[in-house]
Amino acid sequence: METHKFLKGGKLLLCKGPKCRKNRAMTLITTSEDLAAFCASLRGATYVTVDTEFMREKTYYAKLCLVQLGGPDSAVAVDPLAEGIDLSPLYALMADSSILKVFHAARQDVEIFVNHAGAVPTPLFDTQVAAMVCGYGEQVGYETLAVSLTNAAIDKSCRYTDWARRPLTDQQITYALGDVTHLRGVYEKLKADLAKTGREAWVQEEMRVLTDLRTYQVEPRDIWKKLKLRTDKPRRRAILREVAAWREIEAQSHNIPRGRILKDEQLLELANQAPRTIEELGHVRGLSQNMAEGKHGAAILAAIESAMALPLKECPNGEAKRKPVNGAGAVLELLKVLLKQVSDKHGVAAKLIASSDDLELLATEDAPDIKTLSGWRLKLFGETALALKRGEIALTVRNGKIATIP
Repeated sequence: METHKFLKGGKLLLCKGPKCRKNRAMTLITTSEDLAAFCASLRGATYVTVDTEFMREKTYYAKLCLVQLGGPDSAVAVDPLAEGIDLSPLYALMADSSILKVFHAARQDVEIFVNHAGAVPTPLFDTQVAAMVCGYGEQVGYETLAVSLTNAAIDKSCRYTDWARRPLTDQQITYALGDVTHLRGVYEKLKADLAKTGREAWVQEEMRVLTDLRTYQVEPRDIWKKLKLRTDKPRRRAILREVAAWREIEAQSHNIPRGRILKDEQLLELANQAPRTIEELGHVRGLSQNMAEGKHGAAILAAIESAMALPLKECPNGEAKRKPVNGAGAVLELLKVLLKQVSDKHGVAAKLIASSDDLELLATEDAPDIKTLSGWRLKLFGETALALKRGEIALTVRNGKIATIP
């Protein structure tokens, strides 16, 4: 006889027999009492699957709308927007070092917990990373992975729903809970694959970045580095840095998207034109006269003046251009072939082993500071790549496949 768990009055109860509704195990938690009871029921569990639903189209910080938790034999959706709910038990669960937190593509979910609780959920396991280690492709999606590993029937009906709108429908809750119920099977299969290949340590190494608090901390004065300014003039780069930092701080303080203040294209235009007056600012493409004459215009001009007043040596320089090396292009192509051969042979996503930037640096420098030459990647690919560069091995074709020979 099947047994299912459900919450009632802050207590985790059981129901049995033909009259038991399975969907009682799929409960929407809206009270502090029920949340505390469910989190308490997970004591002793080796892991819990976790997912979130959020909205961020109108805000700088993601608005947390739903948290899904999957225990060994139960799953719930927690409504963080419910009136008066205290999420402390949830945050305590995320901080419990005895319970592994299993996510898929964890970065955005973890960022939300960092913003709300000030800490990274630990210990952590990301099934997307594990899938790349196990040869299921590069950045494989949850739906693809769940179907491949568990033959799950994935509900796609609420993929683009408004999670901030209340009340939530039964269809929304069922859809959301599928993200943690199927994740249990995905995790178990990947865990078994990793044990079979002895690659558990590889995933643990990758988790260090995801569990590092610095991964989720935004430094306003570094935002400009993500923008492609087509000039190496230090003064122009200083302007971009100062205006981008102002925009970031403004967006954070008012919790609105960056683009609502200034779009990236406008930042680049400001850096190139370097307007010094309200009139010049009003001529920048995309900026209205009202903005130029308002408080934002004054702040932009102040940021530009700050950049213009910097000694030239304090202005950011462009990235050092890599010196061309004779034959580097051919070496790069050989490294790409080798990477494909290693990726196919060992069943590990090529992108996880080495990025295109890693390969370029490896082709042009003798000892570049890249992840490919450290940890598990060094043994798997880095040492062979260096041997290829030194002429100690060659690439050939055997039985229609690329192989290495002395």
